[in-house]
Amino acid sequence: MTFALSPEREQELARIVARYPNKQAACIPVLHLCQEQHGWISDEVTRFVADTLGMPAAQVLGVVTFYSIFNQQPVGRHQVWVCRTLSCALRGAEGLLHQCEKHLGIHAGQTTPDGAITLRTAECLASCGTAPVMQVDRTYHENLTPERAREILDGLRSR
Repeated sequence: MTFALSPEREQELARIVARYPNKQAACIPVLHLCQEQHGWISDEVTRFVADTLGMPAAQVLGVVTFYSIFNQQPVGRHQVWVCRTLSCALRGAEGLLHQCEKHLGIHAGQTTPDGAITLRTAECLASCGTAPVMQVDRTYHENLTPERAREILDGLRSR
């Protein structure tokens, strides 16, 4: 199956590419645009971006595999990232992650069977002063307790 952007996203693609003097420099924002529509960067999306920007597919794949922000497989409707850098670790991130895994019945890197939540770890979410931190989709939840994390996860499942 060939990947194609929606008409609205095609217009956004044109705006993105026009901002750069070199089309290849638009690789990351174009990948974001495609991931917003498709949910992850499949082989078809990689080829689409490569063809659109005049790049080798291997170069696009190199970008995808370098940055953890790009999903290389299908993910849940919500993505939950638990920070595990030093500040968060010192304030209980490991216990928080284990609580999330136990509550969801999955391990970090997996998606719940109902497809609602993908649980991940992050090396740093840049919120060290409010550790431990969990990012849900694009929203930060700071100074977390295991109880509050369970409430957040339950809220995601009920949506």
